[in-house]
Amino acid sequence: MSEIYKKLGYRLKKIREASGISQERLALILKLSRPTVSQIETGERKLTADEVIKISEIFNISVNSLLDLEKEIEVILPDAVREVKKETPMRINVPQKNLEKFKEVFMYILDRVGSKPNVGETVIYKLLYFMDFDFYERYEEQLVGACYIKNHYGPTPVEFKKIADRMMLERDIERVESNYFSYPQTKYLPVRKPDLSKFTANEIGVIDDVLNRLGEMNAGQISDYSHNDVPWLTTNDGEIIDYESVFYRSAHYSAKKYK
Repeated sequence: MSEIYKKLGYRLKKIREASGISQERLALILKLSRPTVSQIETGERKLTADEVIKISEIFNISVNSLLDLEKEIEVILPDAVREVKKETPMRINVPQKNLEKFKEVFMYILDRVGSKPNVGETVIYKLLYFMDFDFYERYEEQLVGACYIKNHYGPTPVEFKKIADRMMLERDIERVESNYFSYPQTKYLPVRKPDLSKFTANEIGVIDDVLNRLGEMNAGQISDYSHNDVPWLTTNDGEIIDYESVFYRSAHYSAKKYK
C-alpha cells in the first residue's frame, strides 16, 4: 500500500486518540466495522472520498486540513459526536410483557435445533442474541428485549439462567450435562412444544432466518461470528450491548436492506 495511505491512516489515528474516541465508536459513526477502521489506520485500506468528507465533519476540520499530512490539527468535537461518546443507559431486565415471549422463543429454538449435537447453552445464547438484534434492526421493535452483556465468548443474555431455572421447575425443559467432542456442554431438551400463538408472522420469519443461517454452527464458530458484529465490537468488556448500535452494522451482518 502507498506510503501516503500509511501516513494518512496514522494521522487519522492521532486525531481519533486526541479526541478520546475509540476505534469502536469511530466505526459506529462511520458505519464501518472496527477491523475496517483498524485497517485504515494502518494504511492497509484506502479511504474513500465519502469517508474523507465524513471524517472531516466528525472532527470538525476541513478536508484540506485533514489531507495536509505535514500540518498539526487542533480537534474540536461537534456536539453530535460528543453525544455519541456518552454511555447510553440500558435496562437490565426483560420487560414483564416479554417474559412469556422469551420462554416461547427458547422453546421454539429447542424444538427446531435443540436435539442437534452442536447446540448447547453457548449456541443458544448467540441464537437469542441474533434473533433479538435482527428483529430490532428490521422492525425497530423488541422481540424479547433481553439484556445482553459482552464477554470473551460473545453476547450473553443476563436473564437466561433465571428463566431457564423457572422453566425447569415448570417442567417445560430439562437440562443435561454432556460433552461435545472433548468439551463439556450444557444442553436443554424441550418437554413440550412452543406456543405458536405467541408469535407474529414477522417474528417467526426472523427466528427461522437466524436458525437457518446459524443453527449448524458449534459454540466456537458462532462465538467467533458474533465477535465481528458491530454491537459487540462497539461495547466494552462486561458492559451491556446497546440495541441502537445495530443500525451501524456492516452489510454482511445487517438484517435489513438499506437504500
